[in-house]
Amino acid sequence: MNLVVVSNRVARASANEPMTGGLAAALLPVVEKSGAIWVGSSGRVRDGAQREPFAEIEQLGAGALAMLDLPAAHYGGYYEGFANSALWPALHSRADLIRVSQDDYHSYREVNGFMARALMRFRKPDTAFWIQDYHFLALGAELRELGVTQPIGFFLHTPWASPATMGCVPHNRELIEAMLSYDLIGFQTEEDRANFLAYVKSELGLPIDDGVITSSRGASRCQVFPIGIDADLFAQQAQKAVAHPDVSRLRRSLNGEKLVIGVDRLDYSKGLINRVNAFERMLTSRPSLQRSVSLLQIATPSRGTIEAYGNLQGDLARLVSDINGRLGEADWTPIRYLNKGFRQAVLAGLYRTAQVGLVTPLQDGMNLVAKEYVAAQNPIDPGVLVLSKFAGAANELDTALLVNPHDIESMARAIATALAMPLTERRMRWEVMMGKLRRGSVQSWFSDFVEALGAAHAAKGEEGRAVPGEAPALKMAGGWSRRPPAAYGGAILQ
Repeated sequence: MNLVVVSNRVARASANEPMTGGLAAALLPVVEKSGAIWVGSSGRVRDGAQREPFAEIEQLGAGALAMLDLPAAHYGGYYEGFANSALWPALHSRADLIRVSQDDYHSYREVNGFMARALMRFRKPDTAFWIQDYHFLALGAELRELGVTQPIGFFLHTPWASPATMGCVPHNRELIEAMLSYDLIGFQTEEDRANFLAYVKSELGLPIDDGVITSSRGASRCQVFPIGIDADLFAQQAQKAVAHPDVSRLRRSLNGEKLVIGVDRLDYSKGLINRVNAFERMLTSRPSLQRSVSLLQIATPSRGTIEAYGNLQGDLARLVSDINGRLGEADWTPIRYLNKGFRQAVLAGLYRTAQVGLVTPLQDGMNLVAKEYVAAQNPIDPGVLVLSKFAGAANELDTALLVNPHDIESMARAIATALAMPLTERRMRWEVMMGKLRRGSVQSWFSDFVEALGAAHAAKGEEGRAVPGEAPALKMAGGWSRRPPAAYGGAILQ
């Protein structure tokens, strides 16, 4: 069979470029090995004078990347507008930050329709489509409108908020009804799935039986698929990265100090202000820790044209400057604050250097940084993960020190506890978490979803709700299309 994976952006596995988010880190290795084709935006826009669709194809191992130029007239309203100024804040339970117009929603639907038309180039009798994340809630419905009868699945990388919060999104009912065109809808946690089903029951009044929603569009199965990482591969990268110049310089600069690390996109959902305040509280309430520990906070800027993000960047910079000015010494800086990204290989070495990993989002679908920090540790002398109980990863990594990111005092105590934790306890906690990472790998996430998509589509056919031409059951091992890029129409499709 031929699997087409779709997301807002595709990521190149460049040795010299920083990785841009958990979705990219998760999808690159499995696309490379599975033979799937990954379709998404090139990061460029095009005007209406060009023909559509347009995609540049490049090989990625056994698979391929297809990069589309999205329409300039609608990209801003789609991406910065509806996707990230309406859906993103609502999904992260910040309905107060919704700022959106009717034109933004129109653009969101236009881009979903554009992507559906572009995907028809990749459609073959044995094709299955796997749509990723909140940018394309309506893409399944657009594909069905174009006559696609093959399996279409959807996976949400963010949380799904309560029915009341999602009800604040303009056109929420229309969007969620459109989502019921998917054969399978995947979530990171059971709480996310329960929130979605609660909306469907209370707002749409549709019957639900064991997670299967029945609507005029057929049956849609809702399941939980916690995303993982390749823990052993990441551990190998971390071990090698110790010798990387960036990592070596960091180690030398510490002069015996312990290191706490945080790595995030600069986003209000990550709890960065509370995190920095908690670190300061720890230092001021325990003066003996001053000059003996520092925080390295890497915060990669994103969506800077959106007001909430611009405000956060300024507020965080001022807070860090104030703390360093008050507590710092000529030879000691409490907080090392960097606004740039790093390659995965370098990050692995930075994680391994830090005695504490500080992952404290206010709300997060999973948070792969937490899993990467654990995987990067030295088994002989592992660090301690301090993890928000509101990150999806907390459901699996329950031997981390779990904290409430809204409680500054408790976070300060947890950081201090992590710094003082005995080696025997650190090893015990790490071994339990590492075992869970190995069992819940990204490869398992990928194959489990694909298998469930095939089963959900087959069940819909048995119930008489699928039209002729459905694809056969999907299999992970040995069943992938190995077509080279030329099989999709050459280097350029237009």
